[in-house]
Amino acid sequence: MRLTDSSNNEWLRSYENQLLFELYVAYIVARRGGKRGTFDEHKFEVNEFENLVNLRDSLLDKTYRPSRGTAHIIHNPVIREIFAASFRDRIVHHWIYDNVYDWWDARFIYDSYSCREGKGTKFGTDRLKYHIQSASDNYKKKVWVIKLDVQGYFMSLPRGKLYERAIWGLDRQFEGNYGKKYEMLKFLWGQTIFDDPCRGVKKKGWPYEWMDLPDSKSLFKQPPGVGIVIGNLTSQLLSNIYLDQLDRYIVFDLGWKHYGRYVDDFYIVVTEEELPRAIADIEAIRRYLARIGLTLHPHKVSIQPADRGVEFLGGVVYPGRVHPGKRIVKNARKAFNETVAGVRDVKSVVSYMGHMKYFSHEKLLSELFEMVGWEYQF
Repeated sequence: MRLTDSSNNEWLRSYENQLLFELYVAYIVARRGGKRGTFDEHKFEVNEFENLVNLRDSLLDKTYRPSRGTAHIIHNPVIREIFAASFRDRIVHHWIYDNVYDWWDARFIYDSYSCREGKGTKFGTDRLKYHIQSASDNYKKKVWVIKLDVQGYFMSLPRGKLYERAIWGLDRQFEGNYGKKYEMLKFLWGQTIFDDPCRGVKKKGWPYEWMDLPDSKSLFKQPPGVGIVIGNLTSQLLSNIYLDQLDRYIVFDLGWKHYGRYVDDFYIVVTEEELPRAIADIEAIRRYLARIGLTLHPHKVSIQPADRGVEFLGGVVYPGRVHPGKRIVKNARKAFNETVAGVRDVKSVVSYMGHMKYFSHEKLLSELFEMVGWEYQF
């Protein structure tokens, strides 16, 4: 949902009223399209207008501070620590996002896939398939795929440098027009980025769940000023904002055009002739990441021929096709077996069948149906 043009509305000529209107739009979006599930949301809605006015006033007089949220552990697809912001703060996150996303999105390279409108995992695997086809001149030449990863990305982001980057963009977005909205966004970037989410947070779930979480994946184990939460709308945007620097370094400075990134996973597709230079550039990428306070994961450097199949975003990308990855296959088998056993509703199987349409799936679905004794027709 985007903020509408309100230039002909007299009431909105006042910045205070315009801000209230924009917060109301952000509030509607934060309610998840009418799916109001949490007590926090219900509590805000009881006196929504008064609460929005109070929120607006706290932004205008710069007394706004992020509220204390909750933290919990998830295990699917991998164990992870998730912080959930209060509903009031989610409204603020949406307001920030609505006001800066378009500028940043226009700057991002085409092959940045994460949390962007019209893109995502399916788009990312299709683009890797395209890059393999393009680099190989329609599969006439052998090509290699180099896959790299930033170690503990969200947990290791330096907040000071992240703030500088966010303000760098704000200065250019509002160049020549440093008015009230610019000042408000600058204030809120500071409050959002430098807030310590661990202070006063309420942990949900059993304490032992945190025992299985590696220190490198927990904000509670990071030094002061390092790391941002996983899950907030602003965190998703900030993750792209910060690694936009890496994208541009690899594409424009190093000159690799067959490149793509989803969050902190990225790849370069090269011909056999280009492979020695590309391998040498891994060290250059390592040094560049170190300059911006990040670390190239030492155990997640993959260099392989494209025709062996490249695991990326839940799929395995081969020249001309994408197969479902190991995790999807494992979970699909479990869903089919548990549905037959009566543990799950058939909707689970239907969901996986719908997901399979994004992959070369006929062989897998045939095997799954045969496994549980059902008949499957293409």
